[in-house]
Amino acid sequence: MTGITLVFDLETKRLAQEVGGWSNIDKLGLAAAVLLVVETDETHRFVEQDAEELIDQLLKADQVVGFNIVRFDYQVLRPYGLTPVPDLIGRTVDLLDHIYQSLGYRISLDNLAEATLGERKSADGLAAVKWYREGKLDQVLDYCEQDVRITHRLWEYGRQNGQIKYRDREFGLHTLPVSW
Repeated sequence: MTGITLVFDLETKRLAQEVGGWSNIDKLGLAAAVLLVVETDETHRFVEQDAEELIDQLLKADQVVGFNIVRFDYQVLRPYGLTPVPDLIGRTVDLLDHIYQSLGYRISLDNLAEATLGERKSADGLAAVKWYREGKLDQVLDYCEQDVRITHRLWEYGRQNGQIKYRDREFGLHTLPVSW
């Protein structure tokens, strides 16, 4: 997959409190992942046994876009063979990292999607773990794909408009300049 931009998200098999906290992200386990090829609008779905192919595609991409992927998703993939080398990090646009660098605090994808795009996520990572445990892998993959599509639309909005929007704790609407 050379010459392409991928939007990436994954869901895990376990919750942070089950593996000793957020310092053990690499123990959460891969339940499902989705890649969106920006140039063709094609999605590719992966489950744990496909981790090697997923990693191969991430490493071959010209650019990888995601939300909290450096701190979270890449760490989940470490036990499957992903070493987030500087080259991969340099080709990654992590929307949450950009937001954190600007504001000094983190904002949820749901907050940004609602304020910027007028749409909401259908669930959250806790629901995805529950569905995984219930054997509803297609539901996990559908949810993951929705997150990928929202991330893609948010990234595109920021690229085209030079800004995104968010709501503060009092629900006030703010604009945040971005340059991704």
